[in-house]
Amino acid sequence: MSPPQRQRRYPKEQPPPPPAKPGNQKKPERLFVVAGPDGGERDADIDLVTLIVARADPPPSATPEQSALLRLCAAPLSVAELSAYLNLPFSMMTVLLTDMLTAGLVTARAPIVRQAVADRSILEAVMHGLQKL
Repeated sequence: MSPPQRQRRYPKEQPPPPPAKPGNQKKPERLFVVAGPDGGERDADIDLVTLIVARADPPPSATPEQSALLRLCAAPLSVAELSAYLNLPFSMMTVLLTDMLTAGLVTARAPIVRQAVADRSILEAVMHGLQKL
């Protein structure tokens, strides 16, 4: 005689649903809500190293993302840093920043590029100064 078989308390796992067809996949609504109905139609020259500075306090009609962005931009920050702080992809940051640039809430400027090679006379002066020590 075989021992009695115990029944599981939890039913067996259901097989995973079949993969969705490419045309039936759901798109994230959150990004659409952030971008707005006409998001992405305007284009601005914004890249990852563009520095953003707030020009005004958040207006009452600002979205939570815009308010957070304006609070962060009291000092110049790059778009890459803002994207990381707000946990938004770069594409969404460009949409938000383009809208805010159009409204005059922020300014964008290119980063300050340092010279690739220092002036030889300055390097020699530093070297001579160090040798005298």
